[in-house]
Amino acid sequence: MNIATKYNPLKVEDKWYNYWMENGYFHSVPDERESYTIVIPPPNVTGVLHMGHMLNNTIQDVLIRRARMKGYNACWVPGTDHASIATEAKVVAKLKEEGIKKADLSRDEFLKHAWDWTHKHGGIILEQLKKLGASCDWDRTKFTMDDDMSESVTKVFIDLYNKGLIYRGYRMVNWDPEAKTTVSDEEVIHIEKNGKLYYLRYQIEGSDDFVTIATTRPETILGDTAICINPNDERFTHLRGKKVIVPIADRAISIIEDEYVDMEFGTGCLKITPAHDPNDKEIGDKHQLDVIDIFNDDATLNYHGLHYEGKDRFVARKEIVKELEELGNLVKVEDYQNKVGTSERTGAIIEPKVSIQWFLKMKDLAEPALKAVMEDDVKLVPQKFKNTYRHWMENVRDWNISRQLWWGHRIPAFYYGDSHNDFVIAENIEKAVLLAKEKTGKNITESDLKQDEDALDTWFSSWLWPISVFDGIRNPENEEINYYYPTRDLVTAPEILFFWVARMIIAGYEYRGEKPFENVYLTGIVRDKQGRKMSKSLGNSPDPIGLMEKYGADGVRVGMLLTSPAGNDLPFDEGLCEQGKNFSNKIWNAFRLVKGWEVSDKIEQPVSAKQAIKWFDAKLDKVLHDLERSYKGYRISEALMTTYKFIWDDFSSWYLEMVKPAYQSPIDIKTFEQTIANFEKIVKILHPFMPFISEEIWQLMGNRTVEEALIVSPWPVIENTNEEIVKEFEFTAGVISGIRNIRKEKNKPNKDAVELFVLNNEKVNDHFDVIISKLGNISNLEYVSEKVEGALSFRVKSNEYFIPMGENINVEEEIKKLKEELKYAEGFLISVQKKLSNERFVNNAPEQVIVNERKKEADAKAKITMLKESLGSLK
Repeated sequence: MNIATKYNPLKVEDKWYNYWMENGYFHSVPDERESYTIVIPPPNVTGVLHMGHMLNNTIQDVLIRRARMKGYNACWVPGTDHASIATEAKVVAKLKEEGIKKADLSRDEFLKHAWDWTHKHGGIILEQLKKLGASCDWDRTKFTMDDDMSESVTKVFIDLYNKGLIYRGYRMVNWDPEAKTTVSDEEVIHIEKNGKLYYLRYQIEGSDDFVTIATTRPETILGDTAICINPNDERFTHLRGKKVIVPIADRAISIIEDEYVDMEFGTGCLKITPAHDPNDKEIGDKHQLDVIDIFNDDATLNYHGLHYEGKDRFVARKEIVKELEELGNLVKVEDYQNKVGTSERTGAIIEPKVSIQWFLKMKDLAEPALKAVMEDDVKLVPQKFKNTYRHWMENVRDWNISRQLWWGHRIPAFYYGDSHNDFVIAENIEKAVLLAKEKTGKNITESDLKQDEDALDTWFSSWLWPISVFDGIRNPENEEINYYYPTRDLVTAPEILFFWVARMIIAGYEYRGEKPFENVYLTGIVRDKQGRKMSKSLGNSPDPIGLMEKYGADGVRVGMLLTSPAGNDLPFDEGLCEQGKNFSNKIWNAFRLVKGWEVSDKIEQPVSAKQAIKWFDAKLDKVLHDLERSYKGYRISEALMTTYKFIWDDFSSWYLEMVKPAYQSPIDIKTFEQTIANFEKIVKILHPFMPFISEEIWQLMGNRTVEEALIVSPWPVIENTNEEIVKEFEFTAGVISGIRNIRKEKNKPNKDAVELFVLNNEKVNDHFDVIISKLGNISNLEYVSEKVEGALSFRVKSNEYFIPMGENINVEEEIKKLKEELKYAEGFLISVQKKLSNERFVNNAPEQVIVNERKKEADAKAKITMLKESLGSLK
């Protein structure tokens, strides 16, 4: 067989991905097997692959590939999200470049541009995921604005409205002046900013006296409708019942009293601007104050801004401060640090705004979803996020579900009159006409109705994702929803735990009466070596496609997972991808070595090979046990490291050395066949992490049918692990290392045989003597009852090993070396005993940790005794 000298990942990856696709290995249909379902967190339809996607989807692919090999009916559903705000912003920017304003277009004209943009750029990210090796069922690819998905969203809106859970209300909302839409509380990122605190004085009406207030937003004085004092503040009793004049506006407003005012903050007098502060709005409602909104939708000042009309809010702020200073109303300005709300989507500073919007009542809906996570019916990994989840769910507020956008699912409300309550909710205009006739008793036609201009929040469609991808909203008893739901695992980022995860759990209980998934694996954020989040703006995010071209998809997958424990941030280093590539080369070279051996059926299997195979079988079983625990605990990085060490150390560095034939000699057929069988097991446990090279090696090992491809081969079965032989070999490895160290120190090449004498204080059996003799090139291995004079020695635990070198030993050098070892051993013993004398450590550490520490203490004491005896014999 002609096996390439070097592994070529690009050639191999395309070949096997096409093979997997052509043979339908990714596709799933309901059958008698247990399902194992994952739904992809749908990326933005016009997005491109970034490092966060790489990490997230690598983990999903690891889980789904292993499930497929474990015999489950594995189904990984891919798809994309229409991403209202982000996509509309891109389309608006593209139109602007072409000299077209959104305001000059009709809704239908704008949507045509949006769909053109989506068809041109949409789906790129899914093609990029194929390069990564993502084994999604591409036949099931969904888009949140597919017709069936849109129907599901409308159906749910109508249902929740009819249940009295959706309402239209005049509320204070978070307004994004750049996107010109509301955003939910969860989409507001609060950032610490250095600002100014302005002290302004308002003249008391009919008096030469003034009251002073402190504000961070002097431009909003034009919307003030009261000054508020605390009724318990004796400093201001003289102000009761009076009015003040708003500077610049020259408008009289009342002084009101409310215990909300913090007497210790600022001056103790608070300006009340109900249109531009949520707390002021509450006070305003309580005291029936006017609401004066001074801003346009783009945060320029409107006609209430007087001579500042049309100016941006921050430009107006500077000019208003200057005018206040000229008028003598600016008392002083102090530096002030406060948290400012910014839009998670656009980065614009959020403007509190009173507006009529659509809301979903959340309190009752949230209760089953809170209970599910608190009782571990839905498990969060890592569990540290449970408290965060509980806090949010216990304090959940009504969800503002309307957005002032055109791209998205249009709200199915149809208006027939001038009042904001003159509407009906229906899935189409034909049904709306019938409902409006019934509601009004009038002969209403389609021309009398006008549909709501707003679109629904993007999350209002994606919260249905695990149900709607299987058509479980429109057809709740169909075969697929009953087979694939609830799904098994969800892999996503902690920052959308509330946006998406919590809401999917809510929707699951509301529309299926059960959880949408069993486990939620929360990944960390991919950061650069300086700890910064990777982003385009910082220029610190490598191109994932470029990385895969350089290191191979398998290499990058390994690089991503080497340091990514669940919930912890990933300090990404391109060197890890290099390590992944080197791992590919190590595996490839091991395969070439094995396949390069000449095989003979005329020679007996050596005893050393029999012992090596016996050990390897036991070690593999232990590794399979360890992997099972790691996968069960969603410690994917740990599972990879176990696999990595097993292949690099146990298989390549030890096993192959134990069984390989002598130079230019053949290997016996029995050992060769068992080695190939072992290699097959290795590529199986490697496959979830490195699917391409594992499939390539698997196919080169023998003639495989389509049914025998590695991707659908069964996961290795755990036998009864012989832990004793595994421990024996750990001791043996120490002996072989000791022999090699002495050879290295004395420049004694391995081709020159040496003798080995053993003082067997540990009473170790001789099972591995054949391995020691082969790997150490020992001509004579003999057990003795006394030290061998004039020989070089080393220790493994309390056993002492002697190698005569046929030369005089430099006694002074040996004494110096032994003294250094003794000093280290005594220092190590002290450190262990310090731990064991610490009551807090002993009382709190797991039992196994204490056992290990006591064993370290005993081993160290035994070693010190041996070193002292060795020193005594040399003096």
